[in-house]
Amino acid sequence: MAETGFSDDKILRYSRQLLVPGFDLDSQQALTHARVLVVGAGGLGCPAALYLAGAGVGSLTLMDPDQVEVHNLHRQIAFRQADLGRPKARALAEQLSDLNPEVQCSVREESADEDVLDALLPETELVLDCTDNFAARRAINHACVRADTPFVSGAAIRREGQLAAFDRRQSDSACYACLYGDSEGGDERCAESGILGPVVGHVASFQALLALYLLIGQPVAQTLHRFDGTALAWRSAGFSRDPACPVCADGVEAAQE
Repeated sequence: MAETGFSDDKILRYSRQLLVPGFDLDSQQALTHARVLVVGAGGLGCPAALYLAGAGVGSLTLMDPDQVEVHNLHRQIAFRQADLGRPKARALAEQLSDLNPEVQCSVREESADEDVLDALLPETELVLDCTDNFAARRAINHACVRADTPFVSGAAIRREGQLAAFDRRQSDSACYACLYGDSEGGDERCAESGILGPVVGHVASFQALLALYLLIGQPVAQTLHRFDGTALAWRSAGFSRDPACPVCADGVEAAQE
């Protein structure tokens, strides 16, 4: 085991996860040095970021251009009535710092576009896609393919949710476009279709779990996980890389440069 230099207080803080088989001080050290970008500080981003901060992820960058509104409060669990009108990313960062002062939180009050992501990803080990629109997911996927940065994407609407991890560090890994395509799609928004808070929280918890696995080097299968909140059931199906993918197929990136 590598020398970690953890204090007794730090070992006590993380003692319950250190008891889990396959998770040891080296795993905790990996989390301490990890740098994660969370895109979206809403229904997915709030619980996912809280779990990552609680687990001891060393650096979290929170990206969201929006402010807290009253209709957010039923599901965006990091926010309180007093946060109304405040930037979401900043309010979430304060909650994370209160939860775990050892975590460094950075705030980006802007939307995710490919130029911004290209600048951030060289200093990022993993991206959490907690957005609610296809344009942002498309930008994240393109940037992560270029940087070979893994990301975990989640989505939830009404009583349904889904998530998958994409690890481009593996030569045979699919990207988001292999699974969903790369054309502009019709987004379903909570404002039109509704969402139950525990559903989006459930998906976010699994996003955080997959992120922890990737950060400590535990293999994650290429699997699309779908949650049915009515039946309280998960269904999973494997997927694979598309050799004709318009984003990650061999030679595509070079041709676009």
